[in-house]
This record gives sequence, C-alpha cells and structure tokens, in this order.
Amino acid sequence: MATALTLPPPIREIDFHNGQPLDEAWLRADEPWVARGLVANWPLVQSSARDDEALSYIASFSAHKKTSAFLAETEHDGRLFYNDALDGFNFIQLDTTLEAVFSKLLALKAEVQAPTLYVGSTNVDQALPGFRAANNIPIPNAQPLASLWVGNRSRIAAHFDYPRNLACCVMGQRRFTVFPPDQVENLYVGPWDLTPAGQPISLVDMHKPDLDQFPRFSEAWAQAQVAELNPGDAIYLPGMWWHQVESLSAINGLINYWWSETPTVFGAPMDAFNHALLSIKQLPDAQRRAWKALFDAYVFNEDEDNLDHMPVNARGRMAPLTSEAARRLRADLINKLKR
Repeated sequence: MATALTLPPPIREIDFHNGQPLDEAWLRADEPWVARGLVANWPLVQSSARDDEALSYIASFSAHKKTSAFLAETEHDGRLFYNDALDGFNFIQLDTTLEAVFSKLLALKAEVQAPTLYVGSTNVDQALPGFRAANNIPIPNAQPLASLWVGNRSRIAAHFDYPRNLACCVMGQRRFTVFPPDQVENLYVGPWDLTPAGQPISLVDMHKPDLDQFPRFSEAWAQAQVAELNPGDAIYLPGMWWHQVESLSAINGLINYWWSETPTVFGAPMDAFNHALLSIKQLPDAQRRAWKALFDAYVFNEDEDNLDHMPVNARGRMAPLTSEAARRLRADLINKLKR
C-alpha cells in the first residue's frame, strides 16, 4: 500500500550571503551541507527572476551542439523511471539542441499538466564555452567537471555518484532528499545493467512509497535528510551518498561540479566492484568469507599496525601506493585480465 511520508529533517546549512569564503575543508566533508547564497552573485542567478531572460543568457554562450533530452508524458507525474517490466523506460530520448529545449520549455510553462522535458549532465565547457568565466566556483586542488541540468517539473530517483558533488541551483526550486551510503539495502536498488542515466537507482517512489513491497524503506527514510534550494543556493554531497532530486518549478536549472582527489592512475572503484562480482561473488561461501577477511585486513583497515611486522621497504603493494607503484599494479592487472 502506498503511503505519504512527512519530509525528513533539514540538512545542515551555512549562510554565504555575507560573502563568507568557501573553506576548502568543507569540500572534503563526509556529510552533506547546504550553502545558502553561495552563487547568488552569478550573472545567471541575477537573471533568474525571469525564466526567458535566464534561458536567453545561457543560450548566449551556446556552441550550437547537439544534446540529448528526456521527454515523458504527463501521466508519469514528472517521474523519469522504468516501465512496468523494468526492461525499458517511461520516457523517450530526443536528439536536439539547447535552444530548441529552451523554446519548448517556455511554451510548456503555461500548461497546467505539461509533459516532462529535461536535459541532464550537459558538459558546460563543451556546450557553453565562456560561461564559466562569469559563473564559476573554483574547487581548490581539483579540476572539476561542470554540468548543466535544465527542465521543467521532474523527479529523478535516488542514485549515487562516486565523485564529490557541489550542485548549484540557478533557476527555480529543487528539493534534494539524501541518504547515507549504508542505507543501500533499504533503498531497493533496481537493475545495474539497464539504468535511466548510467547509475543504478532506487525503485521506491518517494512521493508515495509502497511499504508492503519495500518494507525496509522506512528504515532508510528514518536516516534521510532534505534540502530545498532557491536560486543562488547550493548543496554539497560527499561521494556515494544517495540523493533523490525533484525539480519543483515550471522551469528550473542547476550547475553542478564533480571532482575526486584521487589521481586517475589509481583507477575507478566501480571497476574493482565489477571485478569482484566476476571473480569473488560466485565462490563458495567459505571462500567468500576468507576473501572478505583479506579485504578487511588490507583494503578497508584504516590502521597500518597490521604491517608492523615487516620493514617498510618490504611492504610493496600493501604500503600506501605511489603513482609509480600504481602504474605497475595497473599493468599487472591488465596483463592478467587479458588471459
């Protein structure tokens, strides 16, 4: 039975309206926080009182490249999701341009029940050259990927991203509902091989969750936090935190930054996860428990006292990896995976 739930408690907030500088330590935090007014002085945000002016401002930087957009009929109430069989989606993907999407959004604005039109994860530097010269948040010691998200009212299912994320609301209103990484089993994650936008998503409709079908979701909801962003506000999300995103306005926009402090030479954790599915998950129970103990001792152990019995020069790959050692280990893995 579907149940309407009350909103969770708010995420911790920091007020930047007084020009407080962005402390680098906050961008390494392990819990989310909301930055009120962080980008309120951006020219785009200054123009956001009028949707047509804000969209025109964005379009003035356009490189006129093709982009993808999602379109869902009104019956889905803004929820971009799977079909009933989980073998396809309830939306279609369009090959279009930002200018065409902006024109259609303005036309749909007057409709009481408009179809959902949504552009996500558009590379700002490629699609809008020069935009970041006037609208940007420097991320210290990182070269973040900046992306544009724009559309009308929509609901994006809870998902996670590996990198850290700073998402800045530049038009309209957005609601973020976030869950700690340890709630993954209570979020009822759907297919990993067929996903709406590249990341696995929760199958729970958070507007009216079916607690008969997803009973453990009530445990996840007890750990949830929420934030509603206005133009100029931002939210910081640590990597791997699950977040559901709702666009609450007839036209809304977001610029987000993804970054990781770990050099690419160390590889992507998702590759290790997929390799573990391939090589460990199928083992007999006793062997899987043995490998879990090995991972706990040498991968997830935060102390190095389990190596005290060896001199430093003998620890090899068990010691903190240098870039050179990482390259050697990558080469060894590549050779073994070719077999």
